[in-house]
Amino acid sequence: MKEIQVGLIGFGTVGSGLAEVLLDQQQRLQKRTGLSIRLAKVADIKISELPPRFAAVTLTGDANELFNDPNIDIIVELIGGIQPAKTFLLKAIEAGKHVVTANKALISQEGWDIFAAAAAKGVEVGFEASVGGGIPVIKALKEGLVANRILSIMGIMNGTANYILTRMTDEGVPFAEVLRDAQAHGFAEADPTYDIEGIDTAHKLAILMTMSYGMRISLSDITTEGITRIEPIDIQFAREFGYRIKLLAISFNHGDHVEARVHPTMVPEDHLLASISGPFNAIHFTGDAVGNVLFYGQGAGKMPTGSAVAADVVDIARNIQAGSINRVPALSYLPDQIAGRRITPLEEVTCPYYFRISAKDEPGVLAGVAGILSKYGISIESVIQKGRKQSGPVSIVMRTHTAREASVRKALTEIDAMEVITSETVKIRILEDEL
Repeated sequence: MKEIQVGLIGFGTVGSGLAEVLLDQQQRLQKRTGLSIRLAKVADIKISELPPRFAAVTLTGDANELFNDPNIDIIVELIGGIQPAKTFLLKAIEAGKHVVTANKALISQEGWDIFAAAAAKGVEVGFEASVGGGIPVIKALKEGLVANRILSIMGIMNGTANYILTRMTDEGVPFAEVLRDAQAHGFAEADPTYDIEGIDTAHKLAILMTMSYGMRISLSDITTEGITRIEPIDIQFAREFGYRIKLLAISFNHGDHVEARVHPTMVPEDHLLASISGPFNAIHFTGDAVGNVLFYGQGAGKMPTGSAVAADVVDIARNIQAGSINRVPALSYLPDQIAGRRITPLEEVTCPYYFRISAKDEPGVLAGVAGILSKYGISIESVIQKGRKQSGPVSIVMRTHTAREASVRKALTEIDAMEVITSETVKIRILEDEL
């Protein structure tokens, strides 16, 4: 039986998950592939020994030992970050090794260099675990949905943000308190910036857009807003209107231009994505042939992500056995078919909006606000104004019909400049299925 040897850089949470999957599922993988797929070496500078069950695996502090080992076929990078991860992958490729990574930041920001080097060397790049953890969404785009023109991408792609919003929705707990609790229980990093500011989600959207549309896109092309300004009162009003607030990645394919945005969104309660709770992820595609498709599951974690990495290892091992390297293009489209596409400026985006306006409790405020919105062609669908307080500002909450972002920005600038307005208006976009 042919043996495929794997080298692993990084024996952290996901790395140890991969190691367990390859060991525990060894016999099953042999039955499915006719191959012996074995973890041979691990490079990690933070540990002095591997668990006893991995006694047959060599541990080293020098990743070069993996690149220089002629018996290793596939090298897996699971250390995260841009450097030295990029250098390690390029060294592995130069040594003629196939590579696998779960590194969404690296793939979305520096992936072109890695894919170009791999193409020149005739080796494969696997990155299934970079989007959606254990959800096989990359393979679905490369193979399952290959006959479709992808019309839209929408997704909850960050479990930390979704966990926070779920707790705020179900328990009415303020953002800061939920974040502290999430950090204490290991659901959020000590520095949660990438998660709560939408950056992690934007990395994943960039990868999916490249594969869905055959386009080049950078992180700076994606409008990105986080969830830090969401308050329990907004969640309450959302429920009164029939919505749930989610941090959503959104891309609509308009043919000559595509939308690319990540921001808090009010999702109708009867939409598939509204029911996704806790740390789970869900990614929704619309294809011109298949219609609506939803992929749901654990978007992070030791074993789900280890499972996705193992799937890439097995795919590459099968291709080595069959002599069919790069049978399926890494990015779904052939390299010479990937080109630039116009990104829809956010100012041109149209959708319904939610506004929460804080104002002094004085006569004529609502009329003044409505007059400004009318001036910019923004039509109000419904208004909620709670009973008067003894003192302090009151909240005027509005849901609009579809409006243009540029007009909304101008109107809110003018509204917030009114003497009776006590704080900056909260604006949340409302999901409107266009395609």
